[in-house]
Amino acid sequence: MKPEIDERRFALLLAAKDSDYVTKKYGGYFNVFVAAFGDAGETWDLFRVVDGEFPSDEDVGKYDGFIISGSPHDAYGDDLWILRLCILLQTLDAMRKRLLGVCFGHQVLCRALGGQVGKAHGGWEIGVREVNFIHEDLINCHFMEGFDEIPKYASIIECHQDEVWEPPLDAKVIAFSAKTEVEAFCIEDHILGIQGHPEYTKDILDNLIDRLIDNSLIDVSTFFDEIYFQRRPFLSA
Repeated sequence: MKPEIDERRFALLLAAKDSDYVTKKYGGYFNVFVAAFGDAGETWDLFRVVDGEFPSDEDVGKYDGFIISGSPHDAYGDDLWILRLCILLQTLDAMRKRLLGVCFGHQVLCRALGGQVGKAHGGWEIGVREVNFIHEDLINCHFMEGFDEIPKYASIIECHQDEVWEPPLDAKVIAFSAKTEVEAFCIEDHILGIQGHPEYTKDILDNLIDRLIDNSLIDVSTFFDEIYFQRRPFLSA
């Protein structure tokens, strides 16, 4: 008789509405995240926290970890669902559940655990950016286990106008960029915050830029050079 293997179970705390584009092409952001972070044999569940859908107190113990997604909302806002999310994250931290925050998720993790977030001092950050790693802090980061070599930098898609001003007291800042001082932070062996969007594909970014322009949330003239650079076709050598 084969021994039973504990099934790993994770949940996405979705802090944004599914866009029409992502729904049509990918079936929703849930599928985008599972494709980026899921492994075979895992079970993934979805909680649309932006709509007030949260795991029950009895259910949180069933999960090995949670991902908190990006969002068009401000992580420092006082919407009821954001305040409720902060309380949940504090509870999950106390339970030492593994937590990954992406963009808004990175920021709201920071807020929930005692840090400060606000409008980005440098304004909007949109496009593919080079992120520099802080080797002395990253080398002891649990999340880098399995890497034979730690790179000096990496490229990641960014789209945000808010940022972490001050990380939680027990956090280690492990990455920065030219415009953003806290691109990533970790706390002990169970919490990781990332300002960028490792789950995004280029087409998702392109569609998001279109929606920001159509809704007059960014000035296309300000971003013309970098938007053109992101969208122009790759040239063969």
